[in-house]
Amino acid sequence: MTGIDTNILVRFFTQDDPDQGYRADRFLQLLGPESPGFLSLVSIAELVWVLRSRYGVSKAQLIQYLEMLLRSSELVLESPDAVRQALLRFSFGKADFADCLIERSGSLAGCTETVTFDEDASKLSGMRLL
Repeated sequence: MTGIDTNILVRFFTQDDPDQGYRADRFLQLLGPESPGFLSLVSIAELVWVLRSRYGVSKAQLIQYLEMLLRSSELVLESPDAVRQALLRFSFGKADFADCLIERSGSLAGCTETVTFDEDASKLSGMRLL
């Protein structure tokens, strides 16, 4: 298994640098169920943030990208249940994906709630405004 940094995924999805986009494509094509790539929660959260803030990718497109990552047999995601649950909350709410992922990760770890100063995030079930 090989860990994959956020910038590989950014190049893959945006193709904004022809050389790096090509190399990211080639690398990802070499992955398979017997030799998968690993995506950490940090890389996934960072990917969404970069695509949204730097590239202006729509929420609908981000959802498609995340669903694609979750379905891939060539990738192993850290805590796929947290990612899946966060994606569902992100799809139907106003909180950003990172907040959804923070809350779901905490819940799966046994937290009864997650406190925040973010008013939008505090509207998520499981989060409370401090």
